[in-house]
Amino acid sequence: MDLSTAEGWGAAIYLWIIPMVLGDAVFPPVPSEMAVITGGALAAQGTVNPWLVGLVAASASWLGDIVVFQLFKRRLSHVLDRWKWGRRVHRGIHEAIAKAGRSSTYGAIIGARFIPGGRLATSAAAGIADVSARGFSLCAALGGVLWAVWQTGLGYFAGSTTKLPFWASSLIGVGAGLVIGLLVGVIVTRRRGNRSPVDEPLDTPPDP
Repeated sequence: MDLSTAEGWGAAIYLWIIPMVLGDAVFPPVPSEMAVITGGALAAQGTVNPWLVGLVAASASWLGDIVVFQLFKRRLSHVLDRWKWGRRVHRGIHEAIAKAGRSSTYGAIIGARFIPGGRLATSAAAGIADVSARGFSLCAALGGVLWAVWQTGLGYFAGSTTKLPFWASSLIGVGAGLVIGLLVGVIVTRRRGNRSPVDEPLDTPPDP
């Protein structure tokens, strides 16, 4: 399998999208956007189905959001503190909430995923704030669909307009999405301030 060509990827991109989008739910540096945008770029070359790329991405996004939400809603986040990696993830979640702002409203659940760390922050904050599970699930599903369409669309648009190799189109789409996300993040952060909505204590032992 030659991964340097669009034909070499084939259906393998779906297998990459699922774990990356799920992992992004608890660890934002995971390049989930790149995986989905690459799927869109491959779709522009006729290698994969763009609708299936969007469906897989949206489903994985929703599932990851639900896991984080339930973890904090059921006050089970302390389970992370049993392991060194878990304590790092736990601290990272609190840092993401602090940077993304205080809101756990339905609008934030849908829209904050478009800024760096926003998806993790709003899912955790909604769980802590005891937001309705049904309301969160519906908003996470809608947000996941919109996010998946946006990311897939970036890759598809870059691929269909530039006619460059899929990997080049993917990089262009990622760059454009990153710039837009950072600009939105700066605007949101300035409006909300950097205060954290977290009432949950983060009293974890230091890493050895």
